[in-house]
Amino acid sequence: MDDLNLPEPIAAYFAADRFDSEAVGQCFTNDAVVKDEGHTYSGVAAIKQWKAATSAKYTYTCDPFAKEQADGTTVVTCHLEGNFPGGKADLRYFFRLERGKIARLEVIP
Repeated sequence: MDDLNLPEPIAAYFAADRFDSEAVGQCFTNDAVVKDEGHTYSGVAAIKQWKAATSAKYTYTCDPFAKEQADGTTVVTCHLEGNFPGGKADLRYFFRLERGKIARLEVIP
């Protein structure tokens, strides 16, 4: 992941992913929005609950391997392996940053 030179809030998000929903929540603005698996989570409290529920539901590894910029959005592609349906997947994380934090995140297969 170090080779991707990710912006600090995004690097912090991936460092905290799966293990620490409180640390994940600190990566986001107070009014941030996350879209994942057809659901929308608004605000830090909802985002922390989303991350805690996802981490409790599945055991997985997430290996970011590509980054691109487009229209103010940082797109990070990650390879995931774990006990979720299918066991392996490459997911794209669309991050929009504001004021040094993540304001919007959408996760798309």
